[in-house]
Amino acid sequence: MREGGVLVSASETVSGSRSLNALLRVLGGIERLGNRLPHPFWLFVILAALLALVSWGLAAAGVSAVNPATGKTVVAKNLLSADGVRMMVGDAVTNYTSFPPLGTILVVMLGVAVAERSGLLAAVLRSGVSRVSPKWVTFALAFTGMVAHVASDAAYVVLIPLGALAFRAVGRSPILGIVVAFVSISAGYDASPLITPTDAILSGLTTAAAHTVDPAYTVTPLANYFFSLASSLVLAATITLVTERVLARRVESMPIDPDTSEDDLGTLELSAPERKGLRAAAIALVVYVAAVVAAVLPAGSPLRGKDGGIVQSPLLTSIAIFLALAFLAVGWAYGRAAGTISGSRDIPGFMAHGFREMAPILVLFFAISQFLAYFKWTGIGEIIAIDGAGLLRSAGVSGPVVFLGILVVVTLINLLVTSGSAQWALVGPIFVPMLMLLSIPPEYTQALYRIADSCTNAITPMSPYFVMALGFLQRYRRSAGIGTLASMTIPLSFTLLVVWTLLFFAFWWLGIPLGPGAPTP
Repeated sequence: MREGGVLVSASETVSGSRSLNALLRVLGGIERLGNRLPHPFWLFVILAALLALVSWGLAAAGVSAVNPATGKTVVAKNLLSADGVRMMVGDAVTNYTSFPPLGTILVVMLGVAVAERSGLLAAVLRSGVSRVSPKWVTFALAFTGMVAHVASDAAYVVLIPLGALAFRAVGRSPILGIVVAFVSISAGYDASPLITPTDAILSGLTTAAAHTVDPAYTVTPLANYFFSLASSLVLAATITLVTERVLARRVESMPIDPDTSEDDLGTLELSAPERKGLRAAAIALVVYVAAVVAAVLPAGSPLRGKDGGIVQSPLLTSIAIFLALAFLAVGWAYGRAAGTISGSRDIPGFMAHGFREMAPILVLFFAISQFLAYFKWTGIGEIIAIDGAGLLRSAGVSGPVVFLGILVVVTLINLLVTSGSAQWALVGPIFVPMLMLLSIPPEYTQALYRIADSCTNAITPMSPYFVMALGFLQRYRRSAGIGTLASMTIPLSFTLLVVWTLLFFAFWWLGIPLGPGAPTP
């Protein structure tokens, strides 16, 4: 029989229908279960309450462990004791203000907000998918999705409708453009050729987790840059291959509703002021990079480390300020040339707007910072990490097996807890020190988390952006539902999971550093 113009056997049709129905039941169950979970803020409040009860029981039982890295005995402490209550009340402000990701992300966002409010980021994304030949439109859109991660969640709002327009402009299905754009942003969320705000958040949380074993350990936002850069290219190529070889035949045969309107989806074309602004931004970026390089080159440069090196230097350990200045410089140059910035008085307003956009994250950070401070004070996380590492070592479990286990666990959690920072704050304090005690650097644990935190974003109905993508899809096909979108994103999602995991193992086995200054196994 024929389905949408494609020859399909009856057995294939029945089998595919059964598989899709089974998948829809699973997705429905995930959605119902996830809807019962509280907001991440309250989730960490509840976890803090449970931690207090667990700490009381473990302290009463005298649970302890010897840290092989320091030789010290770690004893579980009761959070409900007088000392525990004094810590919770007396250190609440300090717990929040000293939370590692807080200062980093705030500083970075000062610059990102200027680049975003000036219109630079949206113009960059539009330029990435405009004037592309039909042959390269899929790869161009997929790679632009990787670049779009610098705009954080705003990337979904900007790029998904542009994906539809880009594909329609070259005579292809806009539905396919929506799927490619959505999967590129969501399933590849933690991969980018640029440094993003996510890098600042993850590195801060990883640093806090690593302090359980080594209080002097620092993970910079550049710690996974080489891996992230390679991932963005590999994932874009994988999305292109699966789209053209698997999805295109089915999706492009789907009929589009005849009364579809694209008037409210924007346009791909850049105006003359926008093109002028992009040229000015490019020049500003070149000048800024050249200035930083010139400042670092002298042997006695204050931007170098005490040993004269770059690895442990202000340039890398304080990379947040350099990133903020870079975004500020290119955003200012773009805005002045494009006419979106009238003068220096606009800049503080743009920065303030960026902070308003950050408000939900700042609220969540308060709950997370308190929970992590309690977790560290009780010693429970360290005891779990020590005993877990000892168990794996005695069982002779190797790094790759541990990696796969963590990958499976975090991938399943990600179906329900789609907030990347909340999820890493939950599992990082266990996995990072545990693997450090197995001589696995935190940078590798963080890179593994990037994979598990990303790939299933494109298939879980718990993600608000899954619903957003479905809304854009329904503009072209009103009868589309969760199953319609899931049937197109699942092949991409699971292929990306496999390919990205293989790329991680290639870095591990070949001893390729994950980023500047990152240790190798």
